[in-house]
Amino acid sequence: MNLLIAAALGFALGSIPFGLILTSLAGLGDVRKIGSGSIGATNVLRTGNKGLALATVLLDAGKGLAAVLLAGTLWPGTEGVAAVGAVAGHCYTPWLAFKGGKGFATAAGVCGALYWPLFLLCGAVWAGAIALTRTSSIASLSAVSFAAVAAFLAPFLGLDALAPFFLPFLAIQIIVVIKHNENIKRLFAGQEPKIGSGQKASKP
Repeated sequence: MNLLIAAALGFALGSIPFGLILTSLAGLGDVRKIGSGSIGATNVLRTGNKGLALATVLLDAGKGLAAVLLAGTLWPGTEGVAAVGAVAGHCYTPWLAFKGGKGFATAAGVCGALYWPLFLLCGAVWAGAIALTRTSSIASLSAVSFAAVAAFLAPFLGLDALAPFFLPFLAIQIIVVIKHNENIKRLFAGQEPKIGSGQKASKP
């Protein structure tokens, strides 16, 4: 029962659409009607307001962090399901007809709460991918995939504290990959916009 409650808590916190709320309060309209149609920070950045994009990143990561920490405090051992719930809530928020963001910032938040050294490594992977490709989707997919692979290898590396989170990180990877489906299609077609190119992705 605690697992279900923790998952529900994570989903509820994750479902708060901060990107949409912030852009609406700032008078920038509905962020879902521009760019990719996502409520995440990358799409908020397409409004031209870097401050709102940064705030969206921090709040989306923060709700994932809060979900894991609350679940761990109230029901120890449920952190993993709360993490998956938070990312799923962000990507499929019931307040927006089960549409939402693409999950990376929230995934980063739960990663930091579950195992902060992995968060730092994933951050390095993300930064490296950005430097090499200047493509946000490649960086996001690389980082979440690295997290799942690292958790899988954890028992062989003696990282006992990380090993129990393989399935949560795998589930998060699957969710993020599914939400990046249109990005992946554009990548194969050579049409995915690069950061700073000024090109806007078409709405899925």
